[in-house]
Amino acid sequence: MQRPIRLAVRGIILRDDRLLLVNAYAGRTDLWCAPGGGAEPHQGLPENLVREVHEETGLTVGPGEICLVNEFHAPGEPFHQVDIYFRCTLVGGDPDGDWMDVEGVVTHRRWVTREELATLNVKPDSLGAITWSTEPGTYYDPIEPIVR
Repeated sequence: MQRPIRLAVRGIILRDDRLLLVNAYAGRTDLWCAPGGGAEPHQGLPENLVREVHEETGLTVGPGEICLVNEFHAPGEPFHQVDIYFRCTLVGGDPDGDWMDVEGVVTHRRWVTREELATLNVKPDSLGAITWSTEPGTYYDPIEPIVR
C-alpha cells in the first residue's frame, strides 16, 4: 500500500557559530538532525516550523529563508519524506535549559561546532555544508535512504 509523501519542516538554528541538533529517534543518540517535524494541514510551513521546534526543544524561533529541500525514503517500504529547511533566528526560550519534548521523540539536544558536526552521524549528509554556506540560494539534496 502506497502512503502519501510526508512533508516536514526543519530549522537551522545557529548560536555562537554552533548548530542546534536533536536526536532523530526516541532515546537514540547515534543519529542527529536539525529540529523540526511533520507539517500539519491548513497551517503554513513557517507556523508548522515554529510549533515543531518549540515542541522538540522548548525554544521559539523566527523562520527565515528556505535554504534546503531534502528527501529521503525507506527502500522497499512505503516511507518517503520531504524536508524543507529554514534558516532561523532564536527569539525565545533557554537554549541551555531543561525541556521535555511533548511527544517524547527528542530526548537529547546539543549545540555543535562545524568541526564537531563532522564527527557525528547526521542527516542529511549536506547539513554542515548548507549550515555554514555563505552562498545565497536554496539547495536540493537528492533522495537518500533513511538510516534505521
